[in-house]
Amino acid sequence: MAAVRYFAYGSNMQSHTLRTRRSIMPVRAVAARATGWQLVLDKPGLLNAAEGMANIVAAPGHDVYGVLYEIAPEDLDHLELTEGVRIGNYARVKIEVALLNSDDDLPAWTFVSEHRAEVAPSQRYMSLLIEGALEHGLPAHYVDWLRSIAAKPEDEASRQWRPVLDHAMRRR
Repeated sequence: MAAVRYFAYGSNMQSHTLRTRRSIMPVRAVAARATGWQLVLDKPGLLNAAEGMANIVAAPGHDVYGVLYEIAPEDLDHLELTEGVRIGNYARVKIEVALLNSDDDLPAWTFVSEHRAEVAPSQRYMSLLIEGALEHGLPAHYVDWLRSIAAKPEDEASRQWRPVLDHAMRRR
């Protein structure tokens, strides 16, 4: 089957997270932007509702930057499973994105959530976003903005549960 496009704006921007935590080997990865969307980090986590996770919301006049991956259709299904689409954590939606060196829009799948709360991301989580943004050459102003987001130390429960979650998210 032909590859499908997936727009990552959170921790999946970091290749290491996508490859090791999700067991997904993309065909292609390029920097991209979605116009009319804004990154927010106020989606409660599945296991730790006090930790903010990445989400995008419709916002005219804004851009969210991320990575446009070409992946196998079964990889998108695996992402849907591990992002909690089937239990209402996120919804898979089709949006328009453009490569950074182009104004031509391309359709891509991404995940959005209606769950919002007054939470902050962990410093560990933000480091994944920043590393992914740097790895794929996202604009310096966007990386600087990511660095400016207030984040808190990761709590002990999250640290203890991470190996269990990492194991559960890997494809067998």
